[in-house]
Amino acid sequence: MTEDNARTVANVVIASAGLAAAYVVLTTPPLRRLAMQAVRIWLGVPAPAFLVETTRRAWVESGRAA
Repeated sequence: MTEDNARTVANVVIASAGLAAAYVVLTTPPLRRLAMQAVRIWLGVPAPAFLVETTRRAWVESGRAA
């Protein structure tokens, strides 16, 4: 087996495991609620903080006075 074939097989195995996990989470109501709550928390804190920091950095790099 070549290195390229090994990488391809590994990628297929990882993708299959991810799809299987997603299926289990989406078809099990308690896990689905937990996943949705985690998404809400992530979107509620890190995403806006990232956007604010990126905007601040862009403002500073543009050279404009505050």
